[in-house]
Amino acid sequence: MKREDTVDYNIKASWHAISRMYNQEAMQYDITTSIGFVLLNIDTEEGTPATKIAPLLGLEARSLTRMLKSMEEKGLIYRKADPADRRLVRIFLTEKGKEKKEVSRKTVKAFNKAIKESIPEEKLKVFFEVIHQINRVVEEQKFKE
Repeated sequence: MKREDTVDYNIKASWHAISRMYNQEAMQYDITTSIGFVLLNIDTEEGTPATKIAPLLGLEARSLTRMLKSMEEKGLIYRKADPADRRLVRIFLTEKGKEKKEVSRKTVKAFNKAIKESIPEEKLKVFFEVIHQINRVVEEQKFKE
């Protein structure tokens, strides 16, 4: 079997292409794809508990800690103790962070619009069904002997 015929190769190749496209766009605004995804997952009004962000993005806590530190240094976010539970730290967006979040949101929406305009709805429906099933196989590790 050629690698081009494997499911994992095609998913990885597609994600790398999408990631490169997002990174080229993000570089124009002095952020990265990863930072854009973090920004998109922070509630603009209420902030988001730091502990909730890593699982949303499939990141290890250590990786997120480094990224949040970098984002704080860039002036995109700030941390604040939760008034109801002082042990909990919430992440909030600065005005600059809100601007970059909007750029990220528009970029993601434009990409999805382009996909929906070039792939018929019925094919996208099948794609989502298949990708969800692939995720279930991975989660249940049905591929192991």
